[in-house]
Amino acid sequence: MSEGAALTGPDGAARCPWALSTPDYVTYHDEEWGRPVHGDDALFERVSLEAFQSGLSWITILRRRAGFRAAFADFKIAAVAAFTGEDRARLLADPGIIRNGAKIDATLANARVLADWAPGELDELIWSHAPDPTGRPVPKTLADVPAITPESTALSKALKKRGLRFVGPTTAYALMQACGLVDDHLETCVARGRG
Repeated sequence: MSEGAALTGPDGAARCPWALSTPDYVTYHDEEWGRPVHGDDALFERVSLEAFQSGLSWITILRRRAGFRAAFADFKIAAVAAFTGEDRARLLADPGIIRNGAKIDATLANARVLADWAPGELDELIWSHAPDPTGRPVPKTLADVPAITPESTALSKALKKRGLRFVGPTTAYALMQACGLVDDHLETCVARGRG
């Protein structure tokens, strides 16, 4: 078996190797990762959580997602855009989230930027960067999965040009993977093509 190839889990199904490290990952992998996400608030949540994940493992964010949702008003753009200095102080003291001042500030600033966009504009911008799925080889091992692509670089530039922060090319590609713009489930993975 090739290193980084899909592995068989306790249920007999083959999955991307990263999915088998914890039951939380199995559920996320099988039910969410790589499935299409639409809607400005839903995508704002994903942009925000990917930014918080930068430099950390995704499981750290996944296990605190309920805390993030509670702290950030379910990532409703209009609500977060109205957060005050008192809200920022509350967030910095909240043990249910990652208390990183720069990432909190970026999330609040991004909400203020997005609050001025037309409904559906964030969704349209992000999805306009989805690559042609027939133009990409199906990954057989983790080594075949890129960290950055031309599309993620273009998405990062487009988001930054519009005033968003903490949206580098690697973060943009992780967003594309999580939100179903690309299907990076491995060739023999049970979740491949479920998007």
